[in-house]
Amino acid sequence: MLTESRLRQLLRSFAQLRIGVVGDFFLDAYYDCDPRLDERSLETGRTCYQVVRTRRQAGAAGTVAANLAALGVGRVEAVGFCGDDGEGYELRRAMKGLGLNLDGFICRPDRFTPTYGKPCYVDSARPGLPVREELERLDTKNRRPTPRDLQDQLIDHLEAQLPTWHGAVLLDQVSEPGCGVLTARVRRFLAEQARQRPDQIFLADSRQLIGFFRQVMIKPNQFEATRALGSTNRRPPALRTSTAHAQALSRRSGRPVFLTLGERGMLVAQGSEVEHVAAFPVEGPIDPVGAGDSTSAALVASLSAGAELGEAALVANLAASITIQQLGTTGTASPTQILRRHRQTRHAL
Repeated sequence: MLTESRLRQLLRSFAQLRIGVVGDFFLDAYYDCDPRLDERSLETGRTCYQVVRTRRQAGAAGTVAANLAALGVGRVEAVGFCGDDGEGYELRRAMKGLGLNLDGFICRPDRFTPTYGKPCYVDSARPGLPVREELERLDTKNRRPTPRDLQDQLIDHLEAQLPTWHGAVLLDQVSEPGCGVLTARVRRFLAEQARQRPDQIFLADSRQLIGFFRQVMIKPNQFEATRALGSTNRRPPALRTSTAHAQALSRRSGRPVFLTLGERGMLVAQGSEVEHVAAFPVEGPIDPVGAGDSTSAALVASLSAGAELGEAALVANLAASITIQQLGTTGTASPTQILRRHRQTRHAL
């Protein structure tokens, strides 16, 4: 159990931390449309969505960084790249708005700025234009390998800065192999750095390649863990199966594994030892987008502040229970919200 006094102690410690976020920063470009204003194109007969509001946020690795900032982490450093384009300008502006250090964030004319274009229907009859429905997304990604000289720049910066960090989140968002920040070469460099610094916190999250990370903690969800071990089963695995997956991945990576189970919570594995940390119950509609990023941020902040594995998992589950209730956006959780949720739910588990 996590007492309120212990939780307060951990949350207060976040202000002293310096954490790096290494990986694929996307621009989340929201286009909020009023369905009552839809028009029909005279040329194609298709619907012309009418935008009444735009929003720009730092997504993917940027969501992790936003959550670290919201948790009150003293210094959050971004290491990655964007294109020399309008989307890159908007992404850097959003990142500066979060207070991120951008010394290791490289702008390159030969790269796209990865972008998720997110048209949404909003309810224009309600104050604040709440999101009613997300429409088909438009993705802009790099589909050519990351140039070697750009990888050199990233590695050089990491080599200089890693000794100054308490922890690092490694966020691999790009599905196309070798086209993002965490290429095979960068992963090997980070694995060696983690091997040399066994007490420093490294946590990796990857959509497609979580099984390729070594010497760092990893945070797969139950489906990513299944794929990493070679299974093609698309059904949610039983808890016993996920437990075996967590053990196998911990043995492979050489570090603890945080395997998330959605509403069932999280498994924390260190070798053959596995602990099930239940999720905190929530009511009403939920939006799971960004929940994994808030989990990663809370895990690394808590572990960097000296939390035990199980304590960090509890803080992460608290944070996720808050962000999933923020609809139509990739939400964050503040220390005040986490303390309030802890008081609301401490007798529920």
